[in-house]
Amino acid sequence: MTATVLLVDDHPVVRSGLRAVLDGDAVQVVGEAATGEEAITLAAHLRPDVVLCDLRLGAGIDGIQTTTALRALIPAPAVVILTTFDRDAEILGAIEAGAAGYLLKDAAPEAIIEGIRRAAAGDMVLAPDLANRVLKGMRNPLPKLTDREIEVLRLLAEGSANKEIARTLFVTEATVKSHLAHIFTKLEVDSRSRAVHVARETGLI
Repeated sequence: MTATVLLVDDHPVVRSGLRAVLDGDAVQVVGEAATGEEAITLAAHLRPDVVLCDLRLGAGIDGIQTTTALRALIPAPAVVILTTFDRDAEILGAIEAGAAGYLLKDAAPEAIIEGIRRAAAGDMVLAPDLANRVLKGMRNPLPKLTDREIEVLRLLAEGSANKEIARTLFVTEATVKSHLAHIFTKLEVDSRSRAVHVARETGLI
């Protein structure tokens, strides 16, 4: 049985390349979209079995927001994220939004075709190493940082000292130190460099 698929990527050359390697007996490409908004409109009209969607889509909604909207359609297509990004926060975010799979763009064409077919059949599609990380992430959810704590972390990652962070956020140095204490506790680290490293590794910043 041929699975119909809608390609969603903001780069025309990527869409052309995917169409060239995917379109065949097992998979039929029925449409292309450059934005999440366009993908939702086309999916409602074309009713593909699967939407193969990039994570970053330029201006407008991203792949995770697009996934949420696509899964709310009736009938809802299966969504497989195809991206270059493999950070834990993005993988978990996509799965939590309802994605049936998460594949990386360096995967072999055969693996992507097989992933599309499996997603169309209702299966979950994850590369083995990503599957292990998703299971680990679900058992040990990412720490919940406040918006202000994320701001502090980003400034920390830029190399800002406490005084500079305080000046940028219009707060006192004591408040910055308090935020840092909370961040260290939540991330289970004991230094500024470790906090930045963990935040980057997990996709918090």
